[in-house]
Amino acid sequence: MAAPFNPEARRIGYSGAMSANVSLEVDKHTADVLQNRAAELGVTVSQLIAELAALDGAARDAKADEIAELDRRSARAAEGQRVPHDRVVQWLRTWGTPGFRPWPGQ
Repeated sequence: MAAPFNPEARRIGYSGAMSANVSLEVDKHTADVLQNRAAELGVTVSQLIAELAALDGAARDAKADEIAELDRRSARAAEGQRVPHDRVVQWLRTWGTPGFRPWPGQ
């Protein structure tokens, strides 16, 4: 069973203090979704929106192995080691058919 939601454990960049109130207009469906989600999490709609805004601007920490893999792929692309689009399309069309074979070198 999942652990109960702890609003304090998920705070990313939202301090909890609001300096000014502003009204926003949204359609009924969006309002219902926001109210339901806020209720599920045990927070107010204002707190939910503030948290979403904080998450949108938060930087993501990347692991060293992820950065190394991106560097490796970037270097290969710079060396011209790319597969032509037509060749990839041809291979993708074999998926789910008796002619399917793993990508060469994989």
